[in-house]
Amino acid sequence: MASEHCLIVRAAGKQLDLLRGEAFRIAKASQLGWSTDRADVGTRFCFEDAKAKNEFAVVCDNFGVASKDI
Repeated sequence: MASEHCLIVRAAGKQLDLLRGEAFRIAKASQLGWSTDRADVGTRFCFEDAKAKNEFAVVCDNFGVASKDI
């Protein structure tokens, strides 16, 4: 998956589980793929489309979770 459609998110526990659920919902609604893996300073969420990544960034902001483009 292209790295330009990825975000690093700093979350743990239930908050991270909630974000994974939201990433799944966004990707399913857009009929796109997504993935998540560990990063040095958080969790990397990658999407097949920039629009889906941006929508996920808004969700992170709404939940008060810091996210960073990579």
